[in-house]
Amino acid sequence: MSEFRIHHDVNELLSLLRVHGGEGAEVYIELLQKNRTPYVTTSVSAHSAKVKIAEFSRTPEDFLKKYDELKSKNTRHLDSLVYLLSKLTEDKETLHYLQQNAKERAELAANAGTSSSTNFSIPSSTSKMSLQELEELRKQLGSVTASSSAQQPLELTRKILRDKQNKKNSGQPIPVFPSWVYERPALIGDFLIGTSLSTDTTVPIGTLPLASQESMIVEDLLYVLIGVDGRYITAQALVGRQNRAFSLDPNLDLSIKELVTRILPVAASYSAVTRFVEEKSSFEYGQVNHALAAAMRTLIKEYMILITQLEHLQRQGLLSLQKLWFYIQPTMRTLEILASLATSVDKGECMGGSTLSLLHDKTFNYTGDSQAQELCLYLTKAASVPYFEILEKWIYRGIINDPYSEFMVEEHELQKEKIQEDYNDKYWDQRYTVVQQQIPSFLQKMADKILSTGKYLNVVRECGRDVTCPVAKEVIYTLKERAYVEQIEKAYNYASKVLLDFLMEEKELVAHLSRSIKHYFLMDQGDFFVHFMDLTEEELKKPVDDIITTRLEALLELALRMSTANTDPFKDDLKIDLMPHDLITQLLRVLAIETKQEKAIISADPTELTLSGLEAFSFDYIVKWPLSLIINRKALTRYQMLFRHMFYCKHVERQLCNVWISNKTAKQFSLHSAKWFAGAFTLRQRMLNFVQNIQYYMMFEVMEPTWHILEKNLKLASNIDDVLSHHTSFLDNCLKDCMLTNPELLKIFSKLMSVCVMFTNCMQRFTQSMKLDGEMERLTLEHGTMLGPPTEEERAEEAAKKKLTNKLLAEHADNLHLTSGFEATINKFDSNFSTHLLDLLDKLSVYSTNDCEHSMLNIIYRLDFNGFYTERLEHMSAERSQKAPPLLPRL
Repeated sequence: MSEFRIHHDVNELLSLLRVHGGEGAEVYIELLQKNRTPYVTTSVSAHSAKVKIAEFSRTPEDFLKKYDELKSKNTRHLDSLVYLLSKLTEDKETLHYLQQNAKERAELAANAGTSSSTNFSIPSSTSKMSLQELEELRKQLGSVTASSSAQQPLELTRKILRDKQNKKNSGQPIPVFPSWVYERPALIGDFLIGTSLSTDTTVPIGTLPLASQESMIVEDLLYVLIGVDGRYITAQALVGRQNRAFSLDPNLDLSIKELVTRILPVAASYSAVTRFVEEKSSFEYGQVNHALAAAMRTLIKEYMILITQLEHLQRQGLLSLQKLWFYIQPTMRTLEILASLATSVDKGECMGGSTLSLLHDKTFNYTGDSQAQELCLYLTKAASVPYFEILEKWIYRGIINDPYSEFMVEEHELQKEKIQEDYNDKYWDQRYTVVQQQIPSFLQKMADKILSTGKYLNVVRECGRDVTCPVAKEVIYTLKERAYVEQIEKAYNYASKVLLDFLMEEKELVAHLSRSIKHYFLMDQGDFFVHFMDLTEEELKKPVDDIITTRLEALLELALRMSTANTDPFKDDLKIDLMPHDLITQLLRVLAIETKQEKAIISADPTELTLSGLEAFSFDYIVKWPLSLIINRKALTRYQMLFRHMFYCKHVERQLCNVWISNKTAKQFSLHSAKWFAGAFTLRQRMLNFVQNIQYYMMFEVMEPTWHILEKNLKLASNIDDVLSHHTSFLDNCLKDCMLTNPELLKIFSKLMSVCVMFTNCMQRFTQSMKLDGEMERLTLEHGTMLGPPTEEERAEEAAKKKLTNKLLAEHADNLHLTSGFEATINKFDSNFSTHLLDLLDKLSVYSTNDCEHSMLNIIYRLDFNGFYTERLEHMSAERSQKAPPLLPRL
């Protein structure tokens, strides 16, 4: 069961139980997923569970009757449900809660019932009902149930099915029988109720001698056995899906009547089989039911031959009632099995795979009865032929030809172009899906491989290449599953190899990943990024609305051509993308997908602040089909998040390095109040150490090892699903270890980056105010003048001027410090940076301990390499443990 199915089922259960508030469905979903087992725990005999529930139930007969009814319909997972209910009967606490819940629901229903008009009233549960009231209520409930479950006319059923099939196969009309087939009831071969075809005068049978009675009854039986009313034996009208019943002349001799009642079940079975054959022969019920009806028709023909032979004996006066009973007995078992199968298919409204499941289960249930098993095997083989033809086309060529929706794989109309545009697009998962009720039980274990086999071949076909499996062989139903299991395995292996070779060799998937995606999105191409950031630095500082995209594209092209990236054959697929929101907003939008907060976050404004080009900048990549199956929009979005994260870190590092360069010129001045300047230098170095270590951790301790694992797994991959799984796992691990799946950590990290950027801006403004480059150039005589090299006197004069200039500059810096409160500003930056850094280290320590995210510990070891923060982190941990409430003992 998939994670989404578990989520859906848990929410449905909470809704049915009217559970509101609390911790929500997520807690139960997580608990279920942790306790999932790879094997089926309910694959046990349901007999003991059924007995246990029957003993627990107040109305065991009703329960057993309902169980048998559902079993006859071949309801899936019935035994699993019964097993679960039997376990619930042992859980007193759960039972008490369910009883309370049922009582509350009953009260709500009663309150709702009293406010609306009804045709009958339910007495209060507190008052005792008389037998007469109870019987009246039972009749009323029975009439309501009968009216709600009344069988709809066959013509309406056929019309509904026909409309559904025509809608699915637009442009390909489904064949139908002409209307006169249904308008002439005499063609059906079953009893015609209310239409007397006989004109003979009926002699009261009670007035005839015993021998004459027997002769007349034998003649009647031969008619009744082929669906024609006799004089003394007539068929009763059918009610719903009940078996055919017959009326006997009450004056018939008791000894004859006893023997006739033994023979009449054959006529009832014949009637059921004939109705089934005539109904399911219609095209609307699908090819499998049509093939089954045809096989049953063949058996009915053999039965009719027997009846013809018996009529010949009867005309010769050689057929007595006892002989008729003798001759009809072998056929009685056959017709009984056919009628049972027909009734089960009819009740379960089975089509396609569900019909084959029912036939297969019946075949296995008759183990020990060779004649019955051989009969069911014959029917199953005949019915499976059209199904296996669809299966062969799917696993050998990747084509679905299923006009009646009988096959286990269903095709949905999805456009493969959207896989590059829509993050939510699930082309690979939803273009072809498995229909659970159409999976034959004997193919249940192979359902996933059957789905994957056709999907693989279909991808290659959509690329314009015709594929035909070289190991194609006719699939034939057999009780030995190994035969067709081996055939499906061979087709699966071929399809996996064809698509994998096509993507890896012809479409160069690994080259796209390692030579383009890794170089650009994971910043693996160092010289390219240095050159690109030098070229675009001024442009990216502008607000995003003021940036000219074509200029950035031109600068990107220049950087690509002038670096080692020029050798990349796929470099033209790299594009510029200016995002409408910052990284945190993008992360929250992605994490909110398929949750209750999705609409609120998507409808919200992209951001309240004006983004700069650096905050909005990202790369995009053009991927063509079929590589877009692997490098789809979801994968590219994750790559973009990693890129934006590292790109901004690289920008902050460059800004801090620029501060270091500008501070170099300030060191030559002999300032009287140098303490605050030393503090700024120290803070800058701490920030630079933090940013560089974070970058080193992400690139060399997260991405590079994870990339090597991905490359190794791609070499060992045997099919495209493995490739998808490994690629998704790589991205998930990178996002998680780079703190991009945790909004709390990312927000703290963003605050640290903001403090660093504001600090660099402040330092740049300060150093800019002290620059006297123009003045110094004007004063310098180092290289002489046009009259020649400087004299000694000129050099002494220049030294005196420089000394005076340095003194004036120092006084200016001191005055600036005193007037602008620069020291207080630096101290505030230091305090904010230290607070956020400690907060980050503390949160990393918590997550690495509680969630076993051990890779994040490497950040702590790098940033706290000398134990500078250890004491303060231990103090924060102690405070947190004191504030935490004590754990309550479990009951």
